[in-house]
Amino acid sequence: MNDGQTPSGLALLEAEMARQHADALASLEASGPVARRIAGSLGTTGRLILVGMGGSHFVNRAVEPAYRACGIDATAVTASELLAAPLPDRPRTTILTSQSGSSGEVLQLLERPAGREARFGLTLEPGSALARTVPSLIGAGGTERAFAATRSLMISLALHAAVIDALGEAQAEALELLRHPQARPLEPAAVEALAGKPAVIFSGRGAFAGLAECAALCLMELGRLPVLALEGGQFRHGPLEILSPATAVVLLRGPGEETRLAQRLVETCVSAGTTPVVFDLSGEAALPGAVTMAFPRLSGFAAGFALLPPLQRLIIELARRRVGRVGEPLRSSKVTGRE
Repeated sequence: MNDGQTPSGLALLEAEMARQHADALASLEASGPVARRIAGSLGTTGRLILVGMGGSHFVNRAVEPAYRACGIDATAVTASELLAAPLPDRPRTTILTSQSGSSGEVLQLLERPAGREARFGLTLEPGSALARTVPSLIGAGGTERAFAATRSLMISLALHAAVIDALGEAQAEALELLRHPQARPLEPAAVEALAGKPAVIFSGRGAFAGLAECAALCLMELGRLPVLALEGGQFRHGPLEILSPATAVVLLRGPGEETRLAQRLVETCVSAGTTPVVFDLSGEAALPGAVTMAFPRLSGFAAGFALLPPLQRLIIELARRRVGRVGEPLRSSKVTGRE
């Protein structure tokens, strides 16, 4: 319960979001030495395992495609899965992600012998066990205080962008969006299309699939309602049966082949009585039957930096309509210890 002096959960969320671009930019600019070490390791192993829990895992899912595009065999996996079913001891590069540097499952993995695995960390806390144990990418600004992940997601993307830059893929467009954020007002029609629905689905393809998973987790935490995150192709294979006028759908639409695939999905939603909300970065015309949040044509890290703030705003507004004290958990904690 709030004592009147401690900032409310919503105030903490607002404070984190207000500084996320500046902290992400500082994180990217300061991470060069460790980013180059990770890139050098990847040049040797060619294999990357991205390990995390919760929002950290979903950010890892969002950046998998960027590493694969660089020729790296990249896989995101939860730390709990590796504890239950360890990988064979083979040469590989591993990035262990924990915003606090104290996640119980990540600490348990650190206690196991590395073998031929080259381990690195990604954290917001420079004094944490993770940062003290392995060379780590450190996010600027210290540990995130708000319950649901906002600023930490942006910073994690920025730190991975530094590694991708070190691998030879320049991130000029992403840097520009961090230096000069583009404010996107929330479409009232988007809120009305989603508010009051008993279940929500977020969906995207490629990097957008991981961002959809980040958004779904945040809305579950803040809004306390069932939310699914489905990769675009997976959405088509059976779960379409969930569609009805009572289902809310948010689609993240990117450029290229995704434009045609998203059009078919929108048509299916509309035929079922669902009005989907589309965060559209395709650069193409808006899809009939959908409520569209239009962006410039963007992909990769630039798309992530453009998408996250308006997604956060939408999620918080939906949560505010359902929950009395948004951002103040009933049964969860910011840092999850050992089971």
